[in-house]
Amino acid sequence: MTVESKSSRVGLGGRLVGPVRSVWAKHDRDAEGWLPLWRHMADSAAVAGLLWDEWLPANVRGLVAEALPGGAGDGRCLVMWLAAVHDIGKATPAFACQVDQLADVMRGQGLQMKTRRQYGADRVLAAHARAGQVLLEEWLEERHGWPPRQSGQFAVVVGGHHGVPPEYGQLNDLYDRPHLLRTPGVSEPLWRRVQEELLVACAQEYGVGERLGVWRAVRLSQPVQVLLTAVVIVADWIASSPDLFPYFPQETRSGAERVAAAWQGLRLPAAWRAEEPCGGAGEVVAARFDLPSGASARPVQEATVRLAREMPAPGLMIVEAPMGEGKTEAALAVAEIFAARSGAGGVFFALPTMATGNAMFPRLLEWLGRLPAQGGGTRSVLLAHSKAALNDDYAELLRSGRQKIVAVDVDGEAGRWRPSEAGRFASAELVAHAWLRGRKKAMLSSFVAGTVDQLLFAGLKSRHLALRHLAVAGKVVVIDEAHAYDTYMSVYLDRVLAWLGAYRVPVVVLSATLPSGRRRQLMEAYAGAGAGAGAGDEGAGAADAFERVAGAASYPLLAAVSPGQAPVVEGAAAALRSGEVHLEPLDDDQELLASRLAVELEGGGCALVVRNTVRRVLETARVLRERFGEQHVTVAHSCFVDVDRAAKDAGLLARFGPPEKAGGQRPAGPHIVVASQVAEQSLDVDFDLLVTDLCPVDLMLQRMGRLHRHRRGAGQAERPERLRTARCLVTGVDWGAPVPVPVRGSVAVYGAYALLRSAAALLPHLQDSRRPVRLPGDISVLVQGAYAEGPAGPAAWSEAMAVAWERHEKHQAEQAERAQVFRLGAVGPPGRPLIGWVAAGVGDADDTRAGRAQVRDSKESLEVVVVQRRADGALATLPWLAKGLGGLELPTDRPPSAAAARAAASCGLRLPLQFSRPEVMDRAIAELEELYIPAWQGRDSHWLAGQLILALDEDCQTSLAGFALRYSPTDGLEVSSD
Repeated sequence: MTVESKSSRVGLGGRLVGPVRSVWAKHDRDAEGWLPLWRHMADSAAVAGLLWDEWLPANVRGLVAEALPGGAGDGRCLVMWLAAVHDIGKATPAFACQVDQLADVMRGQGLQMKTRRQYGADRVLAAHARAGQVLLEEWLEERHGWPPRQSGQFAVVVGGHHGVPPEYGQLNDLYDRPHLLRTPGVSEPLWRRVQEELLVACAQEYGVGERLGVWRAVRLSQPVQVLLTAVVIVADWIASSPDLFPYFPQETRSGAERVAAAWQGLRLPAAWRAEEPCGGAGEVVAARFDLPSGASARPVQEATVRLAREMPAPGLMIVEAPMGEGKTEAALAVAEIFAARSGAGGVFFALPTMATGNAMFPRLLEWLGRLPAQGGGTRSVLLAHSKAALNDDYAELLRSGRQKIVAVDVDGEAGRWRPSEAGRFASAELVAHAWLRGRKKAMLSSFVAGTVDQLLFAGLKSRHLALRHLAVAGKVVVIDEAHAYDTYMSVYLDRVLAWLGAYRVPVVVLSATLPSGRRRQLMEAYAGAGAGAGAGDEGAGAADAFERVAGAASYPLLAAVSPGQAPVVEGAAAALRSGEVHLEPLDDDQELLASRLAVELEGGGCALVVRNTVRRVLETARVLRERFGEQHVTVAHSCFVDVDRAAKDAGLLARFGPPEKAGGQRPAGPHIVVASQVAEQSLDVDFDLLVTDLCPVDLMLQRMGRLHRHRRGAGQAERPERLRTARCLVTGVDWGAPVPVPVRGSVAVYGAYALLRSAAALLPHLQDSRRPVRLPGDISVLVQGAYAEGPAGPAAWSEAMAVAWERHEKHQAEQAERAQVFRLGAVGPPGRPLIGWVAAGVGDADDTRAGRAQVRDSKESLEVVVVQRRADGALATLPWLAKGLGGLELPTDRPPSAAAARAAASCGLRLPLQFSRPEVMDRAIAELEELYIPAWQGRDSHWLAGQLILALDEDCQTSLAGFALRYSPTDGLEVSSD
């Protein structure tokens, strides 16, 4: 009789008799239900088998299978066996003593143990995951002759199934206290026998008894150990849900019936199985995207699709091309090809901000809607940032995908908690599938658009990191606007790329403007530590190849590297019409700016003024309104409540977007938009004239991309005559000084060195009106010049440049050093156990104010929900909210209505940097908590639970931590000293 047929007939429980059947694993204190350990082991193994068969992407299964001599068959057996034995540590007195009545049953079977109180503080040293690792290592070494190093790489999966693999010191502490594993004396042999019976039965039931001798020589890579750990965690969480797997004595079904019903009730969407699209790039793009009539694939899109098919194997591809060349569509086309070739089961699209994530999400949904159907199956989709459920597209998915399953409570206590708790997470981060809910499981959805933080968290030593790795290991990862990440974030990104390379995850990096040195760093990080650094001719050849990548001057440009291969780099043509932007320096004076704009806009037209700080935005808007009138000046910056920020973006697109979408709403008379950096990203808007504070040259080019972005008549004839030539006035600088002196706010944001290098690169264009910036021709030249090593600018600038460079180098070194503290280590050699993998980590790392600060080198920001307090003291939503949501009552003695609560939650606001100083933040939180409303903290008020509430008076003013706050839907938040 084969193992399979025997197992299906006997079952794990059928192999066990006597005291072993009294060992418990789960207990419900309310209903007094319980679950025997053998039953939970069998449930977990069965779920793991189903996950392997139906849910895990092919590339994840393949990576595990490659590590084992028996391939996929061994992989499935190993996953089921590890899931079965993951809770063997519960067959110990240190665990079993926790529930008196169940412990008494075990004592009645001869398994003696002390009470929980008698064990005292020592009991925590034998946490059941850690105890399970020790027991499994002991069994493999003593019964099967495995050396300790070999047993550790398998047993660490058991030790890490609660999110943190043990450290060597913790294991040694447990080795020194054997009484926590088995009660000394007459019952010790029985404890040992029970543990042995469970481990032997699992080996027999799941077909590994005959494989252990072969596996003794296996050296599991650390990525494989991580994936095995993650699968066991997922299987355990599913099998731990009493909604899916009821406790005894209520459960009367057989094991097979129990598992079948649970899996059918779970309805976990299967992994995407991509098929490589047929035809050329033009056909692929036309089939997947709603192109305008007569449109065809652009040269960059054609080149990326061709290269994706020609690469020896999917790997890392970097696409550098101007704004408007269709990089997003190219990336999704490549993702489909890479997924088909690699077996990846989804896509993660990482973007720099929530705003860009929101803008990307409907485009991702549109692309998904055009993918070939897979037998009527569903696809799990996630918008991954803390305010995702406020996005209308995503909220609709939540409604249409609602299920009645209640997920197992694995992410923390469900009780009420104070808003000031640092570990609080955004309750609005939901997903379209009911079980994939919560901050640790959400990224397991197949298709995800979200902030890059979610990707960088994969490089942060934190609890349940294995789940984040499983989430990205099974996807194609697209990283958009790669130029937007500073040194601190780049340290994390490079380490994440190294792990993605080890998982052989296909990656597409998009950038309009990427310094050549950074291009090489990204490719070397993905290719591995030895890339370009090996010995002999092979190492020298690799180094030369990476040097060619760094030295490539083409633009647009594609660079790619497959695992184990040399990198390639090639140029591509640009489809967009070339343009010229004439630069002019403008002294930093508000009245001078107003006068200049009056002249420029005398015949009408629309100007964009970009300031580097919100303070400068508001100061400029105040002066311009005095000159032009309120109705002719619009303000846009980051300090608006969420719903107002979204309305601002929509209004800007409606008035200044593409002609075919604006619908004739573009202002005829003079109009000025004064904006912060929000104008750089995600908005397809077009202005006749640009005024901008000096900023790093790559961001300057992004801002120039908003100038004459769309064709308005032949030769721009539909623009005012004076504004038919694209011009950019560069201000925010004392241009009259011997060396340009940027304003303090700009230096605080970008640093003096980056600004001086930008000024040096742009100087020839600023000094000579006959030398406009040619787009896209000058993009790469300007970026490489600004970020190159060596001197820049006139000789008279050298001393100031040297001082700025020293500060810049010091700042970068400090950023890199800070990032190292909690950064995940490099991929270790095969066979090295994951013991201590996330030691000295940050605990939980999530989309909280503390989590985001951890990977962005930013101070913790303080987020509030803004409401209004009426004259009678009652709370209400802000009065100007659209769709009848303004002025809705927010009762304090009970949860608000769902509509009122969601409307209030849509008025989230991140307070500016003044409130990030620790002493100010502590004071602000203390004052905000005076409005702690218990009725809003339960499950019936998930929109507002845990939120800090900022109540404005009837004039939309208040004071907080020594600052006066004023808010308006036109200007956002203004902060001044009391």
